[in-house]
Amino acid sequence: MLEISQNVSIPDDQIELSAIRAQGSGGQNVNKVSSAIHLRFDIKASSLPAFYKMQLLNIKDRRISKEGVIIIKAQKFRTQEKNRLDALARLQEIIKSAAVIQKPRRPTKPSKGAKKRRMDSKTLRGKTKSLRGKVIE
Repeated sequence: MLEISQNVSIPDDQIELSAIRAQGSGGQNVNKVSSAIHLRFDIKASSLPAFYKMQLLNIKDRRISKEGVIIIKAQKFRTQEKNRLDALARLQEIIKSAAVIQKPRRPTKPSKGAKKRRMDSKTLRGKTKSLRGKVIE
């Protein structure tokens, strides 16, 4: 059972975990041992509340496929158990991030004083740079 919050949790049978061989360097061991974990979680078929499902499907994340399946590959550690825990923690993090609602951005405009100070500093900088030119005799 993966705990998301006090009210929300995901049963283990909805998370598909499979062991695969890790990529990259690691010597002879990397070719023999399947220590990486491939996690698949179908958002639409899950028991998550409708709010979580809607938020997750609206997130623009490369780990979420068009069909609504979260795919995580964990291969950071050398042991399968640590990679499994890492994959589950990353799934938990994605789902928790979906629950956070961003407040809408209110566009702002710089004040007249701020614009004037900016232009004055640019003029001063230009004068300093013009003094670096060749000296005319």
